[in-house]
Amino acid sequence: MSVAQRNLASMPPKYIHEGLVELFRCRPELAAGFLHEVFGLPLPDFQQTRTEACDFTDIGPKEFRGDMAFSLTNGAGTPVAGIAVEVQLRRDGTRQWSWPVYVVTLRARLKCPVFLLVVAPDVGVAEWAARPIDLGHPGMTLRPLVLGPNQVPAVTDPAEAVAVPERAVLSAIAHAEGPQAREVLSALLAGLVKTEDERAKMYYDIVHKALSESAQHHLEELMTTGYEYQSDFARKYVDEGRAEGRAEGRASEAARMVLTVLDARGISVSDEIRTRVSRCADVDQLETWVRRAVSVGTADELFD
Repeated sequence: MSVAQRNLASMPPKYIHEGLVELFRCRPELAAGFLHEVFGLPLPDFQQTRTEACDFTDIGPKEFRGDMAFSLTNGAGTPVAGIAVEVQLRRDGTRQWSWPVYVVTLRARLKCPVFLLVVAPDVGVAEWAARPIDLGHPGMTLRPLVLGPNQVPAVTDPAEAVAVPERAVLSAIAHAEGPQAREVLSALLAGLVKTEDERAKMYYDIVHKALSESAQHHLEELMTTGYEYQSDFARKYVDEGRAEGRAEGRASEAARMVLTVLDARGISVSDEIRTRVSRCADVDQLETWVRRAVSVGTADELFD
């Protein structure tokens, strides 16, 4: 397992899972592009990609709710193909039962061919997810189409990253520690230039948390040393991070002062009050408590 894969394994599963799902939610045509480019599927002609409901049963177990579903529609708005997208971070034996349900239910709903695309950032999970699922009936075997690190195309062209930043995010997670690391990370930053701020920050965070420490430093260096693709976004992101760090430092110091004054005056502080003060991020409020701590008779009087 590579360092990047260990980092992914240690990240909060919900954070990375929802982040990767959001890539496809923001760019519905992304899934169709990978099916054609990576797996060579001859998709029917379509004019539009439409998000579909990903509840695959009207009643029944919770596991029959997928991550994302799309339909490719023709000029008349009629579905000509469907895609069920699943983000898979861990091996999960229940998927051999739920994934076929996603495919056949979406097929029945759209009345057209349907594909299952599994996005698995970890090589081992990708290999597991690609195993055929035998449905029992003769000739009925589901072979998931798995987009793992070895299948994600490396995005090194800044123009491509600007056009589809979501591809650059997946590329950076897969290739930031390979021989094209500098080109891949530079393209990612170029792609974030034209991306709306909040989404760009989310994309950056997903990549940053997935990388090894050395790759994180490499990415930060590209953002801060005036490299060709350094952007207004990069400078703003770094400046905001420093400002947030300064604010957190001020709040931490103010909270320490509140508790120090109370301790010095011999006033008993319960664990509940100590936690409330320590977790407060409002510097103005903390400074008010510092002033009150000089004269209160009990710790509870801080909050009067």
